[in-house]
Amino acid sequence: MEKVNFRTQVLTRHLQDNHRVAATAISSSPCLSYTPPEVSEQPSSFDVNSMRKLMDGHNLEDRDWLFNLMIQSKLFNPKLRGGKVFVVPDYNQSMEQQREITMKRIQYLLDHGVFEGWLTRKGFDAEMRKLALLEVIEIFDHSLAIKIGVHFFLWGGAVQFFGTKRHHDRWLSATENYLIKGCFSMTELGHGSNVRGIETITTYDSKTREFVINTPCESAQKYWIGGAANHATHTVVFSQLNIDGKNEGVHAFITQIRDEDGNVCPNIRISDCGHKIGLNGVDNGRIWFDNVRIPRENLLNSVADVSPDGKYLSAIKDPDQRFGAFMAPLTSGRVTIAVSAIYSAKISLAIAIRYSLTRRAFSIAPNAPEVLLLDYPSHQRRLLPLLAKTYAMSFAGNYLKQLYVKRTPQLIKTIHVVSSGFKAILTWHNMRTLQECREACGGQGLKTENRIGQLKGEFDVQSTFEGDNNVLMQQVSKALLAEYAAVKRKNKPFKELGLEHMNKSCPIIPSQLTVSTARSAQFQNDIFCLRERDLLNRFAAEVSRYQAQGESKESAFIASYQLAEDLGRAFTDRAILQTFIEAENNVTDAPLKNVLSLLRSMYVLVTLDEDAAFLRYSYLTTENAATVRKEVAKLCSEIRPHALALVSSLGIPDAFLSPIAFDWVAANSWSTVQN
Repeated sequence: MEKVNFRTQVLTRHLQDNHRVAATAISSSPCLSYTPPEVSEQPSSFDVNSMRKLMDGHNLEDRDWLFNLMIQSKLFNPKLRGGKVFVVPDYNQSMEQQREITMKRIQYLLDHGVFEGWLTRKGFDAEMRKLALLEVIEIFDHSLAIKIGVHFFLWGGAVQFFGTKRHHDRWLSATENYLIKGCFSMTELGHGSNVRGIETITTYDSKTREFVINTPCESAQKYWIGGAANHATHTVVFSQLNIDGKNEGVHAFITQIRDEDGNVCPNIRISDCGHKIGLNGVDNGRIWFDNVRIPRENLLNSVADVSPDGKYLSAIKDPDQRFGAFMAPLTSGRVTIAVSAIYSAKISLAIAIRYSLTRRAFSIAPNAPEVLLLDYPSHQRRLLPLLAKTYAMSFAGNYLKQLYVKRTPQLIKTIHVVSSGFKAILTWHNMRTLQECREACGGQGLKTENRIGQLKGEFDVQSTFEGDNNVLMQQVSKALLAEYAAVKRKNKPFKELGLEHMNKSCPIIPSQLTVSTARSAQFQNDIFCLRERDLLNRFAAEVSRYQAQGESKESAFIASYQLAEDLGRAFTDRAILQTFIEAENNVTDAPLKNVLSLLRSMYVLVTLDEDAAFLRYSYLTTENAATVRKEVAKLCSEIRPHALALVSSLGIPDAFLSPIAFDWVAANSWSTVQN
């Protein structure tokens, strides 16, 4: 308490308008020295290892095994800085060098059994281990993780989920052992999010029993295909399937694009997408198909097939349902992207907060020591709400993984909607966090070795690949509207998408918000549910109003985009909060529960403070909004003593952070230049 009182007194004097300081002689002061925050900060009030278990959620031993495996190899670029070894990719390398080292790292991981069972083992434990190890790889290098993810989750996942036994027997083991290298050809120059609109055309030749794949125009070239430019030998091509002049919609075909010697196959043209703002360890390419012939058996036929004599066969007669069945397995990409975004945010917050616990700026009184950055309320307000949000979204990511791994046909719609919302909100949060942490580290945040600035370029793509975030949020709102319409039409209660709260009476928010109410889980859940309920009603009414004026349903939806965006956020925020509350309710340890309560309140109240919808639609009065704003500042001061323990619980080993997270004075000493 003495330390807390001292800080309070120091900051009070600093913030007071005091003009009485007389001009005095400036005395010399000793040079700055680094004091580890573990020495200067108070001991943690909760068990850090227990908190880490909550954050990572699963497979801690497997994670630590892979961390150590990477630290041991020179392939992962170990560098001694300030008395500590850090493993971070060398982004000063050329694009070609980054691609080469990425493949060498994959070979190292393969040789050490990292990918064992990724495609050939089934069951919950195997799936969760695979996800855990991919998250560790993400922490080291996004390029490496994307390269592996394309091979296993996109190419391998397509073979696994779109294919049948004949494909599994031929391709899965070979993929797991990198006897072939796969890529995933869906995106085109002219079509990204709108998969239904892709222009690649495949026809069937019943005489030779072959499919013929063609790129009919330049806008149909496959674009941004990870692995295509240099290394991939095979790809899954998504194409319109024309049978006897009838377009049967988008289907997937296995196609070889390089031979065993790495030469591009006949009738295939490949070009490099070139240098990017990040992910230069991934060889993104463009592909054209000039009437490429493949065996009939190369159609991935779990949903539809073509008989030897050219008859189109599918148990799903409705084209919309058939397309939905094709797209359903692709949610794995959104799941892994959402979770990796949170680990990126964890890295940047661990670095920025550790730095702010040792870096000082400005003294309050003559000859007084300078103040730690994190002892300034303004600095706390910049970083600690983002830390609380990251904790909340960690619980959301863990929930999403469980939902995906335990998927059933009945859960397909829920997984699609939740993964769309989480992917958008979590990746947007990551980019905001990276920018704030970069700025909070000042000039040191610009240095590549300190990771944060580089991570911005590496992770920026997450806002648009596997679905543009704004489009995904509209899909969330469209699904909610469809559920709303079905319930109203059948006059039955809500049972899906977490909308069961709409079966209850509308929550009432107090006209005068007290501190105890603001921090209660009941109020927090009520106001998030109120926002979602009201926005869904408003959205449905606005779409109906446009339709009554003669607009089509799709045009009405497009015209209501502002409400759609607000609703998508409301749904996702409420879903995130509920994962937090559920995780918190499962904790029995009192110190752990106390700090989680602070973080939950910070997550909710800073959302109320920052989202204009709460004032726009009068869920909060201006007086209550002022109360919320004051409470956010108070929560910052209460979370401040836990800052070191909270970032130490994020599961990021020291070697995967950066020099400014530790002895930044030694890391920048003249001796490091000489060595």
